[in-house]
Amino acid sequence: MTGRKKLLGADDALDMFGVHGLGGIVGALLTGVFTAPMLGGTGDADFSIGHQLAIQALDVVVTLVWSGVVSLLAYLFVEALIGLRVEQDQERVGLDTTTHGETAYES
Repeated sequence: MTGRKKLLGADDALDMFGVHGLGGIVGALLTGVFTAPMLGGTGDADFSIGHQLAIQALDVVVTLVWSGVVSLLAYLFVEALIGLRVEQDQERVGLDTTTHGETAYES
């Protein structure tokens, strides 16, 4: 997974999307499969796995678009209000010193 993140330039140090995002997508899609009465699910007698899977896929797409738009708006709002990055020299010295006025570790 690390190689793909570097290739895509993704800054996801805790693998939040890989764990929660992909796991949620797979779980949402499989809900359409495991709702089938032949698998012990609660679907009606005329249940169609393909139809339910299409509904679940549409729900996943809507959720991804909604999350993307809301995240973009939040990003633009924070960027305009306070900015998202500190100055390079502050980052080089260390944010514990420049922001809080103390060091996290003794040298």
